Amino acid sequence: MTDRFHSFTVLIGSISRSIRRLKTDEVKEYNLSSSHVSCIYYLYKCEGLTSKELTNICEEDKALISRSLDYLERNGFITCNSVAKKRYKNALYLTSKGNEVGKALVEKIDHILDLASEGLSEENRLILYQSLELINDNLSRLAEKKGE
Repeated sequence: MTDRFHSFTVLIGSISRSIRRLKTDEVKEYNLSSSHVSCIYYLYKCEGLTSKELTNICEEDKALISRSLDYLERNGFITCNSVAKKRYKNALYLTSKGNEVGKALVEKIDHILDLASEGLSEENRLILYQSLELINDNLSRLAEKKGE
């Protein structure tokens, strides 16, 4: 039996797991994990972001982004042009290695998004994204009220 609860929770959860699995599979060859994908993607698209900006854009936990950035820096994917101790306020940049991986990731992501949208008209895709954004905003507002 398919009902609203099933569609809302099970299908969205399944989509989320599939996205995580795809992220993991697509970055194995670079010795990266799914948590690194968004950092590299957004640094490739918007060069010079701080860790705080990345945390906001990715809507991820600050500690997860921090660990991801530490790993990416240690492994030569990103650099910070500042010697300041409080690096969270300084812009981060992809290295040439990071740019190479970023370019490949963007191509893979675009291809996967095309495949995932197969059968959807452009109009339906836009309606879907608008609907998801509205649902996300509503749920965020509800969660904030419950947390008060």
